[in-house]
Amino acid sequence: MPGPVKNLPIGEILIEQGFINKDQLEEALAAQKKTSGKMLGDVMLEMGLVSESQLAQALSIRLKVPFVDLSSIKVDTNAVSKISEEVAREKCVFAFQYKNNRLFVATNDPVNFYIFEDLKVQTGMEIVPQISTKTQIEAAIGKFYSSQAIDSTMNELENEAGSGDISEDLEKAESEGRVDNAPIVKLVNMMVETAFRNQVTDIHIEAFKDRTRIRFRMDGELVEQDMKIPPSFHNSIITRIKILGGMNIAERRIPLDGRFGTRIDGVNLDMRVSTIPCVYGEKCVIRLLSTADDKTRKITDLGMTDYNYEMFKQIIRCPNGVMLVTGPTGSGKSTTLYATLGELSQPNVNIVTVEDPVEKKIDGVNQCQINAKAGMTFAAALRSILRQDPDIIMVGEIRDGETADIAIRAAITGHFVLSTLHTNDAATTITRLVDMGVAPYMVASSLVGIIAQRLVKLLCKSCKETYTLSDPNDLKLMNKKEPVQICKPHAGGCKACRGTGYAGRTAIHEIIVVTPDLKEIISKGATAEEIGELSRKNGTLLLRDNVTQMVLAGRTSIDELVKATYSV
Repeated sequence: MPGPVKNLPIGEILIEQGFINKDQLEEALAAQKKTSGKMLGDVMLEMGLVSESQLAQALSIRLKVPFVDLSSIKVDTNAVSKISEEVAREKCVFAFQYKNNRLFVATNDPVNFYIFEDLKVQTGMEIVPQISTKTQIEAAIGKFYSSQAIDSTMNELENEAGSGDISEDLEKAESEGRVDNAPIVKLVNMMVETAFRNQVTDIHIEAFKDRTRIRFRMDGELVEQDMKIPPSFHNSIITRIKILGGMNIAERRIPLDGRFGTRIDGVNLDMRVSTIPCVYGEKCVIRLLSTADDKTRKITDLGMTDYNYEMFKQIIRCPNGVMLVTGPTGSGKSTTLYATLGELSQPNVNIVTVEDPVEKKIDGVNQCQINAKAGMTFAAALRSILRQDPDIIMVGEIRDGETADIAIRAAITGHFVLSTLHTNDAATTITRLVDMGVAPYMVASSLVGIIAQRLVKLLCKSCKETYTLSDPNDLKLMNKKEPVQICKPHAGGCKACRGTGYAGRTAIHEIIVVTPDLKEIISKGATAEEIGELSRKNGTLLLRDNVTQMVLAGRTSIDELVKATYSV
């Protein structure tokens, strides 16, 4: 590998490439002096001045080592298998191409010659290092080694598929303590690992007459996986998951619930399992919960606009009252509540939560788990919490009139209460509370703010296409009369977005701050329409207004606007 010819400092190269300016470099150098021997690049990454990709490209120029974008190149699976997964993970390297006894290897540390000498001895090939980011290398290792392992596990399963029921072999293996080598166990482990690395929220395992179907929910959509599992293996897979979830493996006639935890790539993962009997066998859904170690995200990281954030700050400044986050299942309500607790958590404040289940553990917050069988319901827990001298109370969900009544009374007696409710928009939340049996004057005196939210998919930046929207019905949805230029997903997508045309999701919000004039009409029993109209006059931007701004900015598509906000 040739040595660096143009030995410019990394900061100068980043300025030359237009990634940072001189002021930012000075800021980073000053921060570096305060740390003990940290590399300048790492300091800049921590400060958020550059991305991993920009830093890798600058290193590539400085060291004269080519930069490789692993997310967009065609990877040779034969090259991948030249290095074992264990070595790849330990040394953070990924072999992606193999030509004339030369193995092209991506690394984030191209000056560490010892790594390449070791690889040369292990593979017997000439190693050609290329720079990539640590994140890309780890993602590629997860993706390609997992798919290879799944293929080999499937072959093992087919070889094992004799006349007997594999679940019997599984139970036998379980009792003999050699369970990790059982192919079914490997398959379930691989499934969970692959799901985690692809940021999947749910795994669906479904039995049909001639096959078992595996689907992953990614970015809110179910995507069928290319795993051809014969129906004879279905019971064994479900049995293995039940063993993990501490469920009764002999009971197949009624729905069961369980949960288990595991550690993948150094991250603790919590999973909730639910099974239900169907015609051809049990259907199982595994919900991958936010990791317990994951840092609580800030509200501003969740897609809240500056305008909405100012309204949000008005709500959380209140010393007492009820703040509700509303929306359908899977719209990110819990994440918003956790982010709010993160903003409110102080050493001089006592925060107690009551949740079902506790999805994310937050340092400095007392979290209680609901246990209906033992009589620990939301209402019972709330009554006890009020005797725990709380300042802020978070109730996972208001499910009935009793819980709503206690939460509202807690707010009136001087506590700040956060909770969620399943309603379609912010204004109908108020009428829903009245329908639950809470007196309108109680709602008016306790409620301080409502945040309605949805998740919308973002268009892939690499392949989105611009076009002119001229359909009168679509223009009417966006409150436009003349045709406008917007973006749409590219048919078939690209490698970066796994062929979907979309990459990632963000939240859109509709926030009502309950002002004195709103309190007045609520106590008089106003309808949702009247509440909505007055709140708009007071500055509330509707969900549709927020998503329309995103469509016009080219961040999402008209299809997402319809999906998130369309009503008859």
